[in-house]
Amino acid sequence: MSKKFTPTPHDAIFKQFLSEKKTAKDFFDIWLPNEIKMLCDLATLKVESGSFVDSEMKNYQSDILYSVNTKQGKGYIYLLIEHQSTPDKLMAWRLMRYSMAAMQKHLDSGNKELPLVYPILFYCGEQSPHPYSTDWLDCFSGRDIAEKIYTKPFKLVDVTTLEDGEIMQHRRMALLELIQKHIRRRDMTELVNEIVKLLSYNYYTDDQVITMFNYLIQEGNAQKPMQFITEIAKQSEKHEGALMTIAQQIEEIGIKKGIQQGIQKGKLEGEKEATLKLAKQFLANGVDRKIVKLSTGLSDKELDKLERKN
Repeated sequence: MSKKFTPTPHDAIFKQFLSEKKTAKDFFDIWLPNEIKMLCDLATLKVESGSFVDSEMKNYQSDILYSVNTKQGKGYIYLLIEHQSTPDKLMAWRLMRYSMAAMQKHLDSGNKELPLVYPILFYCGEQSPHPYSTDWLDCFSGRDIAEKIYTKPFKLVDVTTLEDGEIMQHRRMALLELIQKHIRRRDMTELVNEIVKLLSYNYYTDDQVITMFNYLIQEGNAQKPMQFITEIAKQSEKHEGALMTIAQQIEEIGIKKGIQQGIQKGKLEGEKEATLKLAKQFLANGVDRKIVKLSTGLSDKELDKLERKN
């Protein structure tokens, strides 16, 4: 009779034992710190499906995730056990990654707050004792600065609270900050002087300017966008060409919109003649034939006939 061997015997036996709820309950009762154990109702211990171990590390590690109700009302604590038979200097970081993955899984289930995830490393390697720190901050080459970054609130740049005068001093960031501060709050025509001043510093490329003004048109609330952009173009020599290109695009969009509105009116009245009349008017006013054809759906033959009448 041939024996069947598993390629990862240490992990297999670990999972076999710790997948049993009563065994896992004893494990946590022994190894959880008292302050964590006091939060947990171990009677509600449940093995969660899924794994958070990197695929390339599967031969060396085995993780099991448990959920447990808290003793302080609604909520969950997740207990993550990682089995390791080969020491890894970055194991603390891996535990942090797996913990965050468990948090994400919790959010993906429809929850709105992060759960506590308490990781435990179970080690049975040949090298004894376990040689590396289990504090993930020790995985950084500069622990001191890492601790300052990751144990304090992250930096917030809230442009909605900044004074315009302060923003105007922010060099190449000023235009972006100023526009995004006011994009939902003010008519952009009120900012013409500030925008012209910032453009005069020659901080920005034409691509940046085009992107910014397309954004202004799409998300802003300028009452007269053509007039707004044309006024800035007149006062911004370097970017005049880029701004006039945008103004031309706005004009074409307006023409198309006017054509489409006229066509809709014609359709509502059930009159093909209304469409023909509009097309004739636009052709007489010099609107590009391709735009008229695309917007009206009229054939070349119909447009030829209209042009002959003109």
